[in-house]
Amino acid sequence: MKKLAQREEQIMQVLWEQGPSFVKEIVEALPNPKPHYNSVSTMVRILQSKGFINHKAFGKTHQYFAVISKETYQAQAVEELVGNYFKGSISEMVSYFAKKEKISEAELTDIIEMIKNQKK
Repeated sequence: MKKLAQREEQIMQVLWEQGPSFVKEIVEALPNPKPHYNSVSTMVRILQSKGFINHKAFGKTHQYFAVISKETYQAQAVEELVGNYFKGSISEMVSYFAKKEKISEAELTDIIEMIKNQKK
């Protein structure tokens, strides 16, 4: 699966959150500064050519919807992040966040509990 550019990810976030949307609705949901309608329309067609979205035609207009789930893309992005920056090691990633004080002891305890519950 290909990695998405920042604006492409923003468009996908809109489609994941709102569901099927017309380009005008996507533009309205994007953060400021809002891109031009034609720019979003072009990016939507690129996302479709990459296989991330598809459309349903309503006359001359199209309603776009995600084909790739947020969870699928998220899993791929996290695996890539861990592989590229943490030598494929989740423990190195968690250690990094602990050293940078981006994760608390309580959060680590919660993670350990989730792992224990999965094993049951």
